[in-house]
Amino acid sequence: MIELSMDVEQYDCPFIDTTADHGVSFSAVHWDFDRRTRELETRMVVEATDREALGNGLSTLRDHGNMNDYSLVARRDNVAQIKTVIAETDAMGTIRANDGFITGPFYIEDGSEVWHVGFDTGDRADLALSELDRNNEYDVVERTDTSLPEMNSLVQNAGAAMTLIEGCQDLSETERETLEAAVSSGYFETPRNATLGHLADEFDVSKPAVSKNLRRGQRKMIQRVIDVLNDIE
Repeated sequence: MIELSMDVEQYDCPFIDTTADHGVSFSAVHWDFDRRTRELETRMVVEATDREALGNGLSTLRDHGNMNDYSLVARRDNVAQIKTVIAETDAMGTIRANDGFITGPFYIEDGSEVWHVGFDTGDRADLALSELDRNNEYDVVERTDTSLPEMNSLVQNAGAAMTLIEGCQDLSETERETLEAAVSSGYFETPRNATLGHLADEFDVSKPAVSKNLRRGQRKMIQRVIDVLNDIE
């Protein structure tokens, strides 16, 4: 299987048009294509720079000419969840016409969209890219030729990957920022390039406080890693 990670700029996509005009981003939670009506149904998480930008972005998206159905599921501060139905775009049609398929979620920001698509053969992938170039702008960020054993391993370990993701989501913002600062400053290196005192000064807290945040974050992540190791075994 040929898997492509692409940065795509479609000229007929309501999500891309909206992010080009407003400070919002869209992350796909679920998607389903109806072959009969040639429509894509999606559930998206929308994040904006502030409440006003979110409101303006949602209004623009709702009124877009290629938006066939729109409903607001939930909204809180600068984040919302929406359900939409859009007409098939030119790029979507090109991918489908060449037997391409979606392998990962969409992420849309600043007028472009990250796609993860797959093809059974390299010839199909090359033909799709050639046709896609006619009416769209794109960059292939990564191209991977995945063998059958590798595909089998990816599928079998999908649950383990989700366990790690959930571990990251369990971290509080303070714990995440403290772990990131500790890694980037060399706290975990041997010998250490930073001390608890350096981290405490960076966050303007006491050494016991920064130590507590580090230990909490480490404990959460290490437990998830142990769970993943058991799943892989």
